[in-house]
Amino acid sequence: MVRTILRWLLVLLYLAAGYFHVTSPLTFLAIMPGWVPYPLQVIYWTGLAEVAGAVALAQPFGPWLRKAAGVGLALYALCVWPANVNHMLIDLARPDDGLGLAYHVPRMIAQPLLIWLALWTAKVIDWPFTRQGR
Repeated sequence: MVRTILRWLLVLLYLAAGYFHVTSPLTFLAIMPGWVPYPLQVIYWTGLAEVAGAVALAQPFGPWLRKAAGVGLALYALCVWPANVNHMLIDLARPDDGLGLAYHVPRMIAQPLLIWLALWTAKVIDWPFTRQGR
């Protein structure tokens, strides 16, 4: 039951994130690392990837599709981590320290949690809840 509730929360999170990536891409453009080619297009495509992953994670018909979505969303969260690090560095370099460490440190900690959550809620992994000897 907990896994299902968290899966639906993850679905809502990625639907919202995807929506904002597509409808407000300029907000994300400011934190995009300079080495990313075609940054505006990447933002649009990441938004579409978030929506597609959320839909695949939510669908009840194919467990294999949910697992694929879990792996895809975990890889996505790993790939956008540089943008989050870049955002933290840009923000903390501001004279007023931007949003500050109270915002950025939990966000950095949340990234591996999102990776794990995508895999666990999609039933790709059971760790750390597996029993010994199974």
